[in-house]
Amino acid sequence: MTVELICVGTELLLGNIVNTNAAFIAEKCAMLGLSMFYQSVVGDNQGRLEELLRTAKERSDVIILCGGLGPTQDDLTKETAAKVMGKRLIEDERARKEIEEFMAKRSRAITENNWKQALTPEGSMVLYNPNGTAPGIIMEDGQTSVILLPGPPNELVPMFEEQVYPYLKERGPETICSKMVKLCGIGESSAETKILDLIEGQTNPTVAPYAKTGEVHLRLTAKASSEEEAYRMILPVEEELKKRFGSLIYTDDPQMTLEMAIYELLKVHNLTVTTAESCTGGLLAGRLINVPGISECLKEGYVTYSNEAKEKLLGVPAETLREHGAVSPQTAEAMAAGGARAANADLCIAVTGIAGPDGGTKEKPVGLVYMSCYCRGKLYTEKNQYTGSRSKIREYSVASALTLLRKAILELTD
Repeated sequence: MTVELICVGTELLLGNIVNTNAAFIAEKCAMLGLSMFYQSVVGDNQGRLEELLRTAKERSDVIILCGGLGPTQDDLTKETAAKVMGKRLIEDERARKEIEEFMAKRSRAITENNWKQALTPEGSMVLYNPNGTAPGIIMEDGQTSVILLPGPPNELVPMFEEQVYPYLKERGPETICSKMVKLCGIGESSAETKILDLIEGQTNPTVAPYAKTGEVHLRLTAKASSEEEAYRMILPVEEELKKRFGSLIYTDDPQMTLEMAIYELLKVHNLTVTTAESCTGGLLAGRLINVPGISECLKEGYVTYSNEAKEKLLGVPAETLREHGAVSPQTAEAMAAGGARAANADLCIAVTGIAGPDGGTKEKPVGLVYMSCYCRGKLYTEKNQYTGSRSKIREYSVASALTLLRKAILELTD
């Protein structure tokens, strides 16, 4: 069964808002085993929307439209869809009553155009909306199902999950399930090379690599008659990936981030950490502080952008800075050791580099970054050369520093 998505709203075309609805609906449809071959965005124009709908009706079994169900004149989704489906609009008494109650609870005056939202196509299934004034609608003509959803995500998401998902599940013959295996410390091309035989020979389940900033995620996807069967099919492939990548895998939990995985390691082994940053300017500490509960493990964070700060706060020797410069392995190691000493922490991860766009030389170009992790008397130091904008260089530096921190913890606790 094929499904097509049409998102309605000129504000989407102008980039005024991010279209999170499309990602949400596409993922849910994939879980249901529905094949989505087309996604479109159309402005608040009845002629163009009608043309797109008629085209979609010729090629798709299910058409989902989101947006354009409001009370104003430019909200024309329902009217246009009803025209294409050959249905007249009639007032739904329950929808009208719920609009009255919704507005009364919020002490908002009802205007005449609010009643436009109580009109529904004759013979349609009405999806009542406790989170707003626009009900959703499902229309069928024996060949095509057209589903209309309100645009605001706080209305669309619960309506889809509670009413549309069960409707589609009844119609869908199969389920698609996915699992994500997340890697750090390896590039996308190297990761793909390690599993090229799996990719080339895949049918069901499939393996697909996705590059993230400083990470690689491998999505395993299986299609089956039930979720249980799909996950059974995924399991042996996941086990094979664990054999091939070992400790480079930091999680198979889709919600877990690298900093969350590091926090779990710190907590389990009762370790404390601090950060010492130059070019990243606090971004590294910020990533760690994203994790609830990190205060148990993170003692302090030092931003030492100037040489004076490196000397004063971290105890970096002046001669090290004079002889080797702020961007050097020697300075990175002195920052890491000094940060651990100053904070009385088990570990300290330090970063120093040239984020640009200026400041680079032939010997030390823009994008050169050194990082070092002090770990109970042992130092782990890396040199990296990044390209891109200032912000990209800083983001990649943070990702690499987190990977180095995790590596040091794993070696310490092995």
